[in-house]
Amino acid sequence: MRTIDESQSTLTFPIAFVVSRFNPEVTTKLLEGGLQRCKERGFADKDITVVWAPGAVEIPIVAQRLAQVGTFDAIVAYGAVIRGETSHHLYVSQSVSQGCQQVALQNDLPVIFGVLTVDTDEQASDRIGGRHGHKGRDAVDAAVETVAALRQIG
Repeated sequence: MRTIDESQSTLTFPIAFVVSRFNPEVTTKLLEGGLQRCKERGFADKDITVVWAPGAVEIPIVAQRLAQVGTFDAIVAYGAVIRGETSHHLYVSQSVSQGCQQVALQNDLPVIFGVLTVDTDEQASDRIGGRHGHKGRDAVDAAVETVAALRQIG
């Protein structure tokens, strides 16, 4: 039996981050955590590209262009969709999620969904270094593990 488990991979590669400017108090911390995790994992500055998007809805089109360039082995998407007074957050969350998945599958490229979809600012805070860890850091780990696993598969 062959088992592929790349959870301890030390692989580095060209990686891109697409970060929403909307809810910057959250998205900036997601990015900071992701960049710190890249540093801890041995990524060189030259392998890291950060692209800012106006909001979460624009993340998939930016991710698609990054995928088409063919330079990156993974893309990490950071955003924060926080419930408001209307149901708008549901449409945003769904479109961003489906858009990122579509880019990943169409380009055979990991697009890691580091977009927080939460009800409150407190829930967002819990996910950027609070009670639920740091999802920005976790997204980098997911990118490395996925790229390493895909390379092992062939």
